[in-house]
Amino acid sequence: MRGLKDKVAIVTGGGQGIGRGIALRLAEEGCKVALFDMNPSAGAETEALAGDAMVKTYAVDVTDYDAIKIAVDAVEADLGPIWALVNNAGWDLPKNFLQTDKPLWDKIIAINLYGPLNTHHVVAPLMVSRGGGRIINIASDAARVGTSTEAVYSACKGGVIAFTKSVARELARNNVLLNVVCPGPTNTPMMASVLGEGEAAIKWKDAMVRGIPLRRMGEPEDYGGMVAFLASDDASFMTGQTISIAGGMNMI
Repeated sequence: MRGLKDKVAIVTGGGQGIGRGIALRLAEEGCKVALFDMNPSAGAETEALAGDAMVKTYAVDVTDYDAIKIAVDAVEADLGPIWALVNNAGWDLPKNFLQTDKPLWDKIIAINLYGPLNTHHVVAPLMVSRGGGRIINIASDAARVGTSTEAVYSACKGGVIAFTKSVARELARNNVLLNVVCPGPTNTPMMASVLGEGEAAIKWKDAMVRGIPLRRMGEPEDYGGMVAFLASDDASFMTGQTISIAGGMNMI
């Protein structure tokens, strides 16, 4: 991709799963990548997989605004001015909505909605002051069509899409471009924890695959190319867009 060599990119939740796939692709494209992750050991594994590329982990909880400010200052001191922000960190505990409670809502909202609000509020002003930057928010196809047992999560991801479009309009004049990538069902540690093990988990996974025209689950490596494109000069005339990568599951 054009224009990514030596650019600094933050990837939240970059220690594993989709975030790891994105971080490794950005590193492959020549970016210097800062991983914001609550699990430093997972970040260290991503660093090792990146080989000689510059990937550095910062222990950050995206629900902690002050911690994000400290980490962002450290990234700029260590790696240079931030060009791209990828908001990937997320979490859910699938349950029917009427079986949930407010503490669970609060946790889901804090990670999946307040997390991106926090990082935007800290990083975007730096991009504005320099006259350019890219923000790529990882939402979910659950935000576009709704998913049973994921009502609050879907609401958060739908909010991220709407928020992205609004801020994209506000910052377009500053050449700060924002877009959204919506993954479908993906083989990640979070998905494994949701499905569990045994015959029931296999049946549930098989049912999901039957609903995907490409007849497979997504893999963490399926998303990095699009994120790299959106962070690059090749996407300099795109902002406020929502792109599904879900094997054709939801053709909307």
